[in-house]
Amino acid sequence: MKTLYNLSLTLVIIGALNWLLIGLFEFDLVASIFGEMSAFSRIIYTLVGASGIVSFGIYKEINRAGNRTMSM
Repeated sequence: MKTLYNLSLTLVIIGALNWLLIGLFEFDLVASIFGEMSAFSRIIYTLVGASGIVSFGIYKEINRAGNRTMSM
C-alpha cells in the first residue's frame, strides 16, 4: 500500500505542477510533451486524476501517524 500511496502522491504533485504552469503561463506541459489530447496525454491525465482519488486514503494514514505521535 505504501508504494501505491507514494506513486499516487508523485502523480498528484506532477498534476499540481502542471496546473501551476497552466495558471501562471497558460502552458500545458503534458500537452506540449505528448500532444494535445493525444491518447498518451489522456492516459497521463487519467492517471493523475485516479491518483487524486487514491490519495484520499493518505488522510487515513496521516491521521493514524498523527495519533501515534500525539499519544507518546
